[in-house]
Amino acid sequence: VFYAILILFDALLYYCFRRVVTAQIMENRTSTSQNGNRAFNVCGVEFIMVYVEGGTYVMGSDDTGSAKPVHKVTLSDYYIGETEVTQKLWKAVMGSNPAKIKGKNCPVENVSWNDCQEFIGKLNELTGENFCLPTEAQWEFAARGGNYSKGYKYSGSNDIDVVAWCWRNSYEMIHPVGTKLANELGIYDMNGNVREWCSDWYGEYLSVALTDPTGPLSGSYRVNRGGGWNYDSANCRCAY
Repeated sequence: VFYAILILFDALLYYCFRRVVTAQIMENRTSTSQNGNRAFNVCGVEFIMVYVEGGTYVMGSDDTGSAKPVHKVTLSDYYIGETEVTQKLWKAVMGSNPAKIKGKNCPVENVSWNDCQEFIGKLNELTGENFCLPTEAQWEFAARGGNYSKGYKYSGSNDIDVVAWCWRNSYEMIHPVGTKLANELGIYDMNGNVREWCSDWYGEYLSVALTDPTGPLSGSYRVNRGGGWNYDSANCRCAY
């Protein structure tokens, strides 16, 4: 089973875990709900992975240079974190909290892409699951609401104030996860609050239809999506 772990970039992260302690592995618990979501309890820290049924959508936007050209993408089923990875979850997995702005229910930030890989490695050791960062295509499909998308500009609404913490409403700080409305899939904070790492190298989009794309084979830096608390609304769109 594929689990897309949304991890924060410089203020973003989306599902991580805690320092591996062999004696505590037996404490792990998972359960599956009727809607296909999976709940995890690792060493006392609970989180939910939202089931995203695969489908086809149009990725990108004609309004933004870096999001052109729009192109059709088909994805297989996957899971993605219900919220951004919290500081308490990161600390549970890694044993420390690197965030500059502290708050156990706030998203962890100040973590590099490589930090996230280390976190994911420990998470997989601890759970025996297959967690990873989402591809950029998976991230955008989930942000748009997957097969339940209503075509909103932001993740869950055309009114950014009800779904995202951005420059005009954040009071220049990050906020606890899940304090705005969720999108059509029940996922919180896909826009705003903190930027989120994806697995892909950054590169220009292709105009051809793609199936389960993973981005360029190499590049200079990794993709991050969603904008953050210090971004204006135009840079917190699903297509940004």
